[in-house]
Amino acid sequence: MADLRSSLAALLGLGALAGSVHAYAAERLVRTPEAFTAAVRASTPGDSVVLANGVWRDFEMVFTGQGAPAKPITLRAQTPGKVVISGKSNLRIAGRHLVVSGLTFKDGFSPSSEVIAFRQDSELAFDSRVTETVIDGFNKPDRAASDYWIGLYGQNNRVDHNHLQGKLNNGVTLAVVLNSLQSQQNHHRIDHNYFGPRPPLGSNGGETIRVGTSEFSRTQSLTVVEDNYFEGCSGEVEIVSNKSGGNIYRRNVFVRSQGSLVLRHGDGNLVEDNVFLGGGVAHTGGVRVINAGQTVRNNYFQGLRGDGFTGALVLMNGVPNSPLNRYNQVLDARIEHNIFVDVRAVVFGAGADQERTLPPARSVLFGNVFLGSGGEAIFKATAPIDGLTFADNRVDGVAPPTGASGFEAKAIGRQTLPDGRVYPDAAARKALGLKAPVRLLAREETGVAWYPKGDRTVAFDSGRILKIKPGQDQLSAAAISAKTGDIIELATGDYAERRVIEISRPLTFRAAKGAEPVVTFERATLFNLVGRGALKLQGLRLSGASAPDAIGAAVIRASASYPLSNYAVELVDTEVSHLQTGKGFAVLKGEKNTFADHVTISGSRFSDISGTVLDLSSETGGSGLYGAETVDITGSQFTRLGGPVLDILRGGTDESTFGPRVRVKGSAFRDVAPGQPSMKLNGVQLVSLDGNLFERAAPARVTLHVGKPDLSEAGNTGAALEIVDQRK
Repeated sequence: MADLRSSLAALLGLGALAGSVHAYAAERLVRTPEAFTAAVRASTPGDSVVLANGVWRDFEMVFTGQGAPAKPITLRAQTPGKVVISGKSNLRIAGRHLVVSGLTFKDGFSPSSEVIAFRQDSELAFDSRVTETVIDGFNKPDRAASDYWIGLYGQNNRVDHNHLQGKLNNGVTLAVVLNSLQSQQNHHRIDHNYFGPRPPLGSNGGETIRVGTSEFSRTQSLTVVEDNYFEGCSGEVEIVSNKSGGNIYRRNVFVRSQGSLVLRHGDGNLVEDNVFLGGGVAHTGGVRVINAGQTVRNNYFQGLRGDGFTGALVLMNGVPNSPLNRYNQVLDARIEHNIFVDVRAVVFGAGADQERTLPPARSVLFGNVFLGSGGEAIFKATAPIDGLTFADNRVDGVAPPTGASGFEAKAIGRQTLPDGRVYPDAAARKALGLKAPVRLLAREETGVAWYPKGDRTVAFDSGRILKIKPGQDQLSAAAISAKTGDIIELATGDYAERRVIEISRPLTFRAAKGAEPVVTFERATLFNLVGRGALKLQGLRLSGASAPDAIGAAVIRASASYPLSNYAVELVDTEVSHLQTGKGFAVLKGEKNTFADHVTISGSRFSDISGTVLDLSSETGGSGLYGAETVDITGSQFTRLGGPVLDILRGGTDESTFGPRVRVKGSAFRDVAPGQPSMKLNGVQLVSLDGNLFERAAPARVTLHVGKPDLSEAGNTGAALEIVDQRK
């Protein structure tokens, strides 16, 4: 009989059939997709299917079965971290009492709408678990293509101790889906996960967690989200988007994450004992309250710099007879015993406009403490606050809100905890009726121990210095051999490039100290950014005198490619000239479905260019997509340009993003864009023009579509800013 089992195992590609086929739990080590499928079919309660170490490419796994409460069926890695799922791969789980652990998804993308789905077609998962699994940068090639990394369906499922990082395409990282009765009142538990950096998406759809949707927002989900660590989760304005009722968010930690935990839809949710640490980063927020019966208590907020929708605490205005996808009035909210330290804004009635006319009502703010320095005015009311009751709130170093009683200004003793948080000291806590400090969940308590946490973006100028001499195709040859973060240093002389230089990793090209290198090129593009490419140019002189007459020519082009990645461009003390062939030669052109974390120009000079210096207008349409989060220009000169210095487009009326943000300081515009604006800033959310010269150059045109953009101009010579308001 043993020989028969061994022969059967060899035939199926199974490493072992441990124990009796029927009487005992079996552990089946599999090495092929076919063996995996056979092992899953053969599994009974208590059995394990073990994926052999190695890379499993283009592997669409279906893991179904009927385990038992004390004997789940398990799918696990032979060695956690050494089983890599890559290429076009995904995992679907359906049945009862199933456990998945130890897998790593990277270097690929899902061919379906989820990477891991707690369903297979109409069959759902119940009482099942995904744990100690990594999904890192598993992005679809098209930034606008949407998927979930984890889609939770069914009931009583758990997602815990996983590591999810680097989602760049559209779609929620982890979504709880309520689209059937079997998925409602689900009692899912999401705990001890590490949600690592998610850069700005540049559109709606960049949430890290969403529980429910507008359509099912009046449904009870009863999901618990606790003890998770969110670091650099900045995909959009809603880090966590609650869109259902009866959910609990507790003991989570948010670190340097732009956005907020938003009670967007659904009633009767609880937010307690969470810690929000902004670290002084722009747009870091706390909790935004909408709908009825919400409770926000015993949370800690420190160093948050968000305002408006991303204030430390925000109570929104509602819409009369609101449709499901808009804003219900805040009613019967309880905001109690929260501590706010060094925050920028607490907002009452946010979003008040001709549609959102119902201010918060029948709601209480009780026993909260606000600590600051210098009497900052952090409270902002954009709607009447007579529907709010304030009682026993204390402020120290913060001005109480105008026209509101229930705030006592009094010195409060403070203590600094070993982790850097500032709290009322023990005596003050006793007098104020506050709990002991909320325990700060450690980063190491979340995710997995065998995979590195944190932002792994490689900085410019962090690698070796590679010296090159004048000649033909020297830059392109050096780029091939250069590694991530390397610096390619040019001596004085002429450099002629006949090739397009592919940049697939962060690289710097800079002049050696005291050198004056001149670079010419013979193709319509000199640098092409692909994949994880990013480019810094410093001290170079670039001439397009030898470039061809080609439509859409650009010195630097950001091309949509796989793997998907956000790029960055920095031009420092660089001169670009003689781009006069054709009608629209650009210095930088971002193609559709590319996105720049930042574009920076400092101390540089641009002259005799037929087109636009920075063309970031490829994301057309009204979906809110745009091409760059920040554009910073300082101390630079723009002379004799056929097009605008900057053309950037963010269309539509979406309110879920922070950018684009454009700052121009101490720069000169001469003979720029005849008959056109000197800059086209369409849908930009922050514009700052400071100390610039406009000479024979029209003002920068800002076209407003939505919200209340931050627009400022100071110390400019010549007309600097023209505003076109297209908001309804």
